[in-house]
Amino acid sequence: MPTSKHIRSILAAVRRADGDFSLIDRGDRIAVGLSGGKDSLSLLYALSLYGRFAGKDFRVYPVYLDLGFGNVDLISLKEFCASLGYELSVDDSRFVYDVLKAHSKKGKHLPCSICSRMKKAAINSMAKKLHCNKVAFAHHKDDAVETLFLNMIHGGKVATFVPKMELKKAGVTFIRPLIYCEERQLTNLARELGFPVVKSPCPADGHTDREKVKTLLKDIYGRFPDAERNFMGMLGNAKGFGLYFDSYELEEEVSTGYAIKPLYGDSIRNTPFAEKAFDKEETDFAVLFKHDPKAYFAAKRVLAHRYEIESLSGDEEALFRGITNVEARLGKKIIPLLLIMEKGHSKLAKKLGYIYSYEPTVGKACWHKRLG
Repeated sequence: MPTSKHIRSILAAVRRADGDFSLIDRGDRIAVGLSGGKDSLSLLYALSLYGRFAGKDFRVYPVYLDLGFGNVDLISLKEFCASLGYELSVDDSRFVYDVLKAHSKKGKHLPCSICSRMKKAAINSMAKKLHCNKVAFAHHKDDAVETLFLNMIHGGKVATFVPKMELKKAGVTFIRPLIYCEERQLTNLARELGFPVVKSPCPADGHTDREKVKTLLKDIYGRFPDAERNFMGMLGNAKGFGLYFDSYELEEEVSTGYAIKPLYGDSIRNTPFAEKAFDKEETDFAVLFKHDPKAYFAAKRVLAHRYEIESLSGDEEALFRGITNVEARLGKKIIPLLLIMEKGHSKLAKKLGYIYSYEPTVGKACWHKRLG
């Protein structure tokens, strides 16, 4: 085990993130986005060490995307990768700069949102060439808080990136092993071990809204010393989240590891509901086990006192726990309550206490259950 206190704390954070979010599985081939900055160099170094004791036999493939911004000292990056036993793959994506210049507005810097999407597409392509099933990014706690503020300021939503996101169409899963690390830890590690940090050649570097938010947060932390710890802690504090819209809170059964999560906005991507038209009377749910989605279902309001449970898919035990949770919540608000379940799940329906018989309010035989 390394003696550096910085890498020990970082490895502990990586191990915790892996355990909490199931980021790395046995036999994974992981493409690591290497920009040359302290964060990505720290990620590559940490994964090279984590692979020695994690017992998962995963492989790492560092990738550098040449976006056409300017010359970068690739020799030092290649030497750094070689020192860890890796070969750096360089992707020629210089066309990206031309696209960004064509979309930039007069007096404005290059559009970061377009750049981000194109970078993800490029690294997905490289991951496929390298036969990788996962892509690792070096985003850390500070990045997550900054993204939260950017989304609130520009997007009108309370959201940040997630530690793990499966892109089913692309056949790739994005992971962020440094999600529990603080930027200062990575800065200290890079300085201590003399990483060959490369300055970003992006002409917008240091002039983005992210930099402004970083400055804002630094000012807040200076004025309110507890804010930094609290901001980072709130990202995982589901029970502390409360806004004035009508929704179900995430309800976790601590003893079992199961949780239920309502799906809104971007969170509906890559789920069975992704192609469905939005229905304001329907709430779609994911049932998680240790943060990993195991089942999905929808609760659709048909009449004032009637809900239909439909679009069921996934693990039966997870469905049982999720539907039971939603029934309890609905039963507290709607009295009396009639629940209808779609056909094809007789074993589950019986376990949930539904009966199959003629229901006059529906006008046919169906699985149904009355509460209140």
